[in-house]
Amino acid sequence: MTAKIAYDDVEVGTELPAQTFPVTRATLVRYAGASGDFNPIHWNEKFAKEVGLPDVIAHGMFTMAEAVRVVTDWTGDPGAVVEYGVRFTKPVVVPNDDEGALIEVSGKVAAKLDDNSVRVDLTATSGGQKVLGMSRAVVRLA
Repeated sequence: MTAKIAYDDVEVGTELPAQTFPVTRATLVRYAGASGDFNPIHWNEKFAKEVGLPDVIAHGMFTMAEAVRVVTDWTGDPGAVVEYGVRFTKPVVVPNDDEGALIEVSGKVAAKLDDNSVRVDLTATSGGQKVLGMSRAVVRLA
């Protein structure tokens, strides 16, 4: 696969299509099974509250992965992401109801780099709070 976005067609300030990702307790159970991360803060409300959390929280790596989907969907090629990092600033709290939580993600091209690459800065929020800080991806475009 190669990126569907051409480097010459992108400018600093180009906004990526924003996306919203729903997260339910069932989502967390499936992610725990796939990742092997069965920490009870991600599925046991009683335990999460006993350790000082407001409720069950989403896995940090899950949140990080959902956020970068804005970039991979934009480029059309997950392999175009050559570097990605975040700081976890707030947890995504997932209530035990039919709706769960939402992770809202937007992105913007912050810099054009060498080798047909750009840096995309992402903003990820849930419940009105920023959940990822310094969320940046370097992407090689066509």
